[in-house]
Amino acid sequence: MNENYSLNELPSIAKMVVENAESKTLLFYGEMGVGKTTLIKEICKLLGVEDIANSPTFSLVNEYKTNNNSTVFHFDFYRIENEEEAYDMGVEDYLYSNNWCLIEWPENVKNLLPLDSVIVDISLLSDGQRNIQLKTNA
Repeated sequence: MNENYSLNELPSIAKMVVENAESKTLLFYGEMGVGKTTLIKEICKLLGVEDIANSPTFSLVNEYKTNNNSTVFHFDFYRIENEEEAYDMGVEDYLYSNNWCLIEWPENVKNLLPLDSVIVDISLLSDGQRNIQLKTNA
């Protein structure tokens, strides 16, 4: 998947990401401010999360329950100093729980990520639109 989109198209982009993801572990790459958290919020809505999704910058992970009683984990590893911090918090238990795991700044824990993760690469275009590309991590 390789699409350009504007912010008002986020619901359809979120739907395309979920429908095209070959794994429930999504790795969000992109510069600060490109819209990773905004897209994750839209994906959470689509998955039935009833809480307001916020970036877990300081807590590292937020856990959301969905309206069908499943769980979505939202990680933000921007402030992590080394992979051992993620390992100590039990990140592997989350990643192999068969729940949706939406991960911002995955490059900071790259050696801990499942090989079948899906890369969601977002970039800002000169006209204000975004480009999104989905590809496998392997």
